[in-house]
Amino acid sequence: MKDDVPNLKDFDKRLRDEASEEPTLEVPQSEPTKKTQIIAIYGKGGIGKSFTLANLSHMMAEQGKRVLLIGCDPKSDTTSLLFGGKACPTIIETSTKKNLAGEQVKIGDVCFKRGGVFAMELGGPEVGRGCGGRGIIHGFELLEKLGFHDWDFDYVLLDFLGDVVCGGFGLPIARDMAQKVILVGSNDLQSLYVANNVCSAVEYFRKLGGNVGVAGLVINKDDGSGEAQAFAEAVDIPVLASIPQDDDLRKKSANYQIVGTSESQWGSLFAGLAEEVGIAPPVRPAPLDQDGLLELFDGSETGAGVTLEPATDMDMRGKNAEPKVSLEVVYDDV
Repeated sequence: MKDDVPNLKDFDKRLRDEASEEPTLEVPQSEPTKKTQIIAIYGKGGIGKSFTLANLSHMMAEQGKRVLLIGCDPKSDTTSLLFGGKACPTIIETSTKKNLAGEQVKIGDVCFKRGGVFAMELGGPEVGRGCGGRGIIHGFELLEKLGFHDWDFDYVLLDFLGDVVCGGFGLPIARDMAQKVILVGSNDLQSLYVANNVCSAVEYFRKLGGNVGVAGLVINKDDGSGEAQAFAEAVDIPVLASIPQDDDLRKKSANYQIVGTSESQWGSLFAGLAEEVGIAPPVRPAPLDQDGLLELFDGSETGAGVTLEPATDMDMRGKNAEPKVSLEVVYDDV
């Protein structure tokens, strides 16, 4: 076992170095063509970003727009609905295999199309074997080599995991890669907590001279309780669409069926969302503090009224706690 220790230390050092490594190439910071809107979509994992984006992009293409959908989530599930559940080869995985074979990555290796939508997945490293943020950076470096600046699209939609806003996951905001951010949330505290964090990141970089703003919020699985609407009003951003909590939508999503089409009963909803996404201007949000976020919810659901009780040294020592003889001199009152 002793012989393994230096190897583990070396592996740990490599991971740390990789996580702190800066891009070797300049990451795209401007639109590939003057007419292109690059939009970053953020939301809590599992909130329905992929569902929203697959149907939104399909509707945009149906309306005659040229759309590129890029999955920037290490789970690589952004395109799953669009491709009927079929896994899309990721840029990270493909690049690794091609490099080992001494070959160059080509567009057809990583970009695929259906229903007029062009789509690809950046992917990420295997669990415990690399930095997800660095994988995002590497993916965009490769996109630049493939000609990202020269591609001709009306919309480039970037699906980012909102739970993580460090490193590569914050690229669209930190480096002005996108013109605007769209948030996907629901009427639950955790998804709005993530949305609020993204608003904080946007505002932070705006103060540093950044230009990215928040175009609005898409409320997914809307049960009508109103917390997400209240959040949007509190941070001063518009609601672009409310997708209801509906069993038909749930079943179609689970069966990889596209509803963002004029042939669906939900077509008008996504047509309206497509229009709003196109025209909504980026604005500066007013992120909430923790107390302000909690006030959007019923106190009985969020633990309102809880006070912080400081721990003592005796608490920490537990069964090992022993009373110590005090040397303090205590004088009786005269």
